[in-house]
Amino acid sequence: MSALNPLMKVGSQIAEAVRAAAPVPAAAARERVMALLAEVGLDEPRRIAASLPHQLSGGQQQRAVIAMALAGDPDLLVADEPTTALDTTVQAQILDLLAGLRARRGLAMLLVSHDLAVVAAVADTVAVMQEGTIVECAPPARLFAAPRSAGARRLVEARTCAAGRRTCAVVAGDPVLAVGGLSVGYRRPDGERLMAVRDVSFSVPRGRILGVVGESGSGKSTVAKALVGLVPRLSGRVEVCGADPAGDRGRRTFARLCQMVFQDSSGSLNPRLTVEALMAEPFQVHGLGRPADRRAAAARLLAEVGLQAAHLGRYPHQLSGGQRQRVAIARALALRPELLICDEVVSALDATTQAQVLGVLARLRDERGLTIVFISHDLELVAALADDVLVLNRGRVVEHGPAACVLSAPVDRHTQALVAAMPRHLAAARLAEPRALHAV
Repeated sequence: MSALNPLMKVGSQIAEAVRAAAPVPAAAARERVMALLAEVGLDEPRRIAASLPHQLSGGQQQRAVIAMALAGDPDLLVADEPTTALDTTVQAQILDLLAGLRARRGLAMLLVSHDLAVVAAVADTVAVMQEGTIVECAPPARLFAAPRSAGARRLVEARTCAAGRRTCAVVAGDPVLAVGGLSVGYRRPDGERLMAVRDVSFSVPRGRILGVVGESGSGKSTVAKALVGLVPRLSGRVEVCGADPAGDRGRRTFARLCQMVFQDSSGSLNPRLTVEALMAEPFQVHGLGRPADRRAAAARLLAEVGLQAAHLGRYPHQLSGGQRQRVAIARALALRPELLICDEVVSALDATTQAQVLGVLARLRDERGLTIVFISHDLELVAALADDVLVLNRGRVVEHGPAACVLSAPVDRHTQALVAAMPRHLAAARLAEPRALHAV
């Protein structure tokens, strides 16, 4: 999204790249834009060209950016995290697109990714970097089976540990979260109502972790926002420990029961405040504790998520992505909520940092008896963390059950497609195929 100008139509942006590569008349540039959009697998190229970036899905935006990169007929395509934050089916489509472009155009490609399963699925050679230096370079089959460098071993072990982590040490009790017949809709500029969520019902017992998965646009984030009252619902009920986010008890009372951790940790933390000031806000708003004791309380919360008291004096931009996300989690825990909503909280983090954050969430569940709704497009991580899985498709629940059952033997066709598109399944099918794609 940040690579596209939000005020320019997509076709105009690609035409800029076409004319920068070779001055051509406007009509020829338009024809070239249509050809590029068709080449990257976008249906209705004329509609896409006439659209603004926010009117496209994440997968369509990524294809448009790839079309722009192809405008100058390059010999080398550098793909920097091209599938981050995309669901498994769209991710598989983008990887197939890159492989097809390589075959048709004879392109060499350099793939930069934190997702080891994606790398294993598509790369001929893998280079592992640590502190600005390549510490190991080998074919993926050899590197992932027997990494020789300490840096590569840490990456592989982090993913392997995550894949086998799922446990449920807490005995489930009464439902902390109960959702019945939830429907959410939005009004389009033309007045037509768009239904984002339709008749969604589920419950989460105390101490359980529910994974919510689905393609982009399936309604995952809308459900999350409805659970904390950030979007109004058309119908249905939402209760957290018996309290309704839109009820008469008020937002402050509900905040003591339910908190949300957002995908963009940078956007959810005020850049002008230190970590200490950010951590003090919940106590100030709710009048908890004496001001003199709040620094010590903030330090205890940071320790709970694996950070030191020394981080209290830093600003968000002075923290790594994983550290910022831990601060966001610690801040959400300040009021000791019963329910934590995590919306794509590890999608942009590397494998080792993902494993650390998942470890924090699993430990908090075990130590606090915390109930968690974990929303993610990464089925590998959901399989590692969640006890139960809810699958959404076009705003409806299509499958719901224990994670081990849903992700190993899905019943619904849509769930089957999501599971089949998991990178580890793609890796198993493609690892032996010759490919001219190198990954860092």
